[in-house]
Amino acid sequence: MALSLIIRAGFHTTAGIKPENQDSVNYCIPRDSALDFKGAVAVIADGVSSSEAAKQASETAVKSFIQDYYSTPDTWSTKKSCQQIISSINSWLYKQGSSQASDLKGWVTTFDAIIFKSTTAYLLHIGDSRVYRFRQGELKLLTKDHITWLNKDRSYLSRALGVDTSLQIDFKAEALEQDDLFLLTTDGVHDFITDDVMIQHLSSNGSETEMAQRLVEKAIANQSNDNLTAQVIRIKQLPNETKDEVYNKLSQLPFPPELEPGMKIDGYEITQELNLSARSQIYLAKDLETGKELVLKTPSQNYSDDPWYLDGFVREEWIGQRLSHPGLMKTYRSNRPKQFLYFTTEYIKGQTVSQWIIDHPNPPLKQVRDYIEQLASALRSLHRQDVIHQDLKSDNVMINSADRIKVIDFGAVHAAGLAELASVLERQQPEGTLNYTAPEYMMGERAGKNADLFSLGVITYEMLTGKYPFKEQSIHKFQLKNYSHMSYISVRHYRPDLPEWVDSTLKKACAPDPSKRYQLLSEFLHDLSTPKESQYEEAFKPLLERNPLLFWKATTLLSFVFNISLLIYFLH
Repeated sequence: MALSLIIRAGFHTTAGIKPENQDSVNYCIPRDSALDFKGAVAVIADGVSSSEAAKQASETAVKSFIQDYYSTPDTWSTKKSCQQIISSINSWLYKQGSSQASDLKGWVTTFDAIIFKSTTAYLLHIGDSRVYRFRQGELKLLTKDHITWLNKDRSYLSRALGVDTSLQIDFKAEALEQDDLFLLTTDGVHDFITDDVMIQHLSSNGSETEMAQRLVEKAIANQSNDNLTAQVIRIKQLPNETKDEVYNKLSQLPFPPELEPGMKIDGYEITQELNLSARSQIYLAKDLETGKELVLKTPSQNYSDDPWYLDGFVREEWIGQRLSHPGLMKTYRSNRPKQFLYFTTEYIKGQTVSQWIIDHPNPPLKQVRDYIEQLASALRSLHRQDVIHQDLKSDNVMINSADRIKVIDFGAVHAAGLAELASVLERQQPEGTLNYTAPEYMMGERAGKNADLFSLGVITYEMLTGKYPFKEQSIHKFQLKNYSHMSYISVRHYRPDLPEWVDSTLKKACAPDPSKRYQLLSEFLHDLSTPKESQYEEAFKPLLERNPLLFWKATTLLSFVFNISLLIYFLH
């Protein structure tokens, strides 16, 4: 039976001998799908007592972090979500503490958070609160105090939230094991008890809240003179699925029967077949409840026993529901239960770019550039969502009746948020279609966002020429051994009317080696729309302007030869 993540948590906090408790602590363990996609969160903060708004700062940081974390896109990696939120909180605290926005000056606090997602703990740390892990009788400190010592008696907090507009925060990931205990403490606790005392109480019976309370009470008994907070989190169970369990989950809905116009399925009426292929069937349908026209996509029976295919089919629906750019196809959530495996999308009237290429041989550069700028805008939106498309090709891009670009297939996407989930479905093959696939996939290397830029460069080249920028590949993907085995074919070979600067732009966009390729979409678009001087004009520039180093080397050599000649002349 497949297991899911189970976490228990508790905390105890008190002002101690101080009149006000400036510590703040909380946790959130979702009871729905958010636990899978976002994880559980534990947070602790210690308001810096030298600041006037220490209590407000710590409470704001804890409350805002938990609320905002669950508002970030599911597609984002944990690190990106945390960085965005912490940066925003830090800016707000700094503004409150250094302007007329508040009567209180100095909204400064330490901050620690742990996100427990799948089989990994992600730690954020700034300041001198601490995070410990207790595993199999061994206590390990996972954070480093951000303290600068002036001498053996004097020190100051070197990092905290709200101190400055710039922020340096520690971020790390730790693999989880079942029965791990995590302990978060403020300095009012860990400065007044030893590691042995912590081990003793974390090894004792009792709930997580009782453990935290005993640690705080022990620190008070040891004359703690500060606010005291301890939080304990226990990993009761880690997610664990076999391939069979994953397959059973993916295939719990049966494949729909062969559909024909006039047939009805779950409140949708099929009105037209749009595309039937070996991988899927796509129909035009009408929602009988709303009268809305939409597309209904069903999986192919050819892949009914393929968990990787089913995972991609389900993922395409999931991703499409989280996109909002006009250049990206939307998939719809239904308010009716499904009896079969399928999903619905917006209906796009138009043609694929591959068909457009057939219909428009040798198109004007400006027309192609307009389409590519739209496509790049859609890609930029994907990348901001921490998503890499991985299968961008002319068949997966449409031009609608309003002459607007739409990306229509997300079955191969890499979403950073999903990639953090433990899965037995580790993809061993590069995604995408061979002639559009970035070569780093074929080399077995890790691909970044500029892998999509390679595909965009190929599409640009193809729209201009109807050809690929490299010899068409028919070999198996994994046979590429070296980037040098791919030789770029000049676009001017097919389109001599195009200027050389366009060719150099496409060559860089399609560079097999990702380090020699454009790193940003904006760079590619700029060069694709900015004429440069031709090589002919370049050749007639003064040498000093074209190559200053060569000019001075040549000048030095000529001077040396001239002086030697003079010397020989006078000696004779």
